[in-house]
Amino acid sequence: MLISQIIEGDALRVAVRIDGKARILNGERTVYSLALEAARTGSGLVELVERIGMGRTVDLDAAYREGRIASPISHPDPTHMHITGTGLTHLGSAATRDSMHKAAANDDVAQLTDSMKMFRMGLEGGKPAKGKLGVQPEWFYKGNGFMAVAPGAPLVSPAFAEDAGEEPEIAGIYIIGDDGMPFRVGFALANEFSDHITERGNYLWLAHSKLRNASFGPEILVGDLPENVEGVSRIRRDGKVAWQKPFLSGEANMSHSIANLEHHHFKYPMFRRPGDIHVHMFGTATLSFADGVRTQADDVFEIEAPDFGLPLRNTLKLDAPTPVSVRVL
Repeated sequence: MLISQIIEGDALRVAVRIDGKARILNGERTVYSLALEAARTGSGLVELVERIGMGRTVDLDAAYREGRIASPISHPDPTHMHITGTGLTHLGSAATRDSMHKAAANDDVAQLTDSMKMFRMGLEGGKPAKGKLGVQPEWFYKGNGFMAVAPGAPLVSPAFAEDAGEEPEIAGIYIIGDDGMPFRVGFALANEFSDHITERGNYLWLAHSKLRNASFGPEILVGDLPENVEGVSRIRRDGKVAWQKPFLSGEANMSHSIANLEHHHFKYPMFRRPGDIHVHMFGTATLSFADGVRTQADDVFEIEAPDFGLPLRNTLKLDAPTPVSVRVL
């Protein structure tokens, strides 16, 4: 089952896709209110949707073309959405990162970059046995709900950025229940839009490079993440494909388990505030930047994988400079 949100007039409506057919969920619910209802009643989302029922069919492709696809979950107060992620979690991700950071030439652990050391820690301890704690991953913060960009809307790169590159990822979508415990709504495609030149300048600038827009959706896959996710990431320029490459995700292609990544995010009490939404991105090993591609204004990023319904598309826009000065009160 896939769930999404479409805009109808001034309201959001929940669309549910089962076996390829999308229908509007009965009642005036959002995905956020639906998820909260499921958490509070102890129902699974599939069971709750079946109980509520669905009405008329909807053409999601047409809604996408018309700009009526919203982010698949949103909070009434965007400050209560947290967009975060983990890196060096995928097999091959260390090679991509090390090539950016000019890896050491030999295999002596003492000579390895911090990126490769972190990756090795994940290989050795990122998939602990059930009931055991695994090694913590690299973690970063992208911003709150004000940084979330709907599918089809532009990803805006700030004027001070040195690069504006896509990162095709899978994101876990979560809400925090009334008891302070996290519930997973499902998984979605995500573009963890980043500044790779800033990051390459010094890995301690990773935090700066990640404070950018992000997009996820258009649809949320309810249930477990497939062991093997095979997708394609591409850049369209002037109507033509300028770059394209397959990407892999799912635990079969990762050095960490999803459960381990979830544990090391939600172990912090500030990330377990009742009613909050979390969009947590699980990393990638595929970047156009690693292939020497420099993106341009009006490039279109497109990320797709068959299990996730509609592709995620966003156009790159470059922001104008904004003078900022601190004033004394």
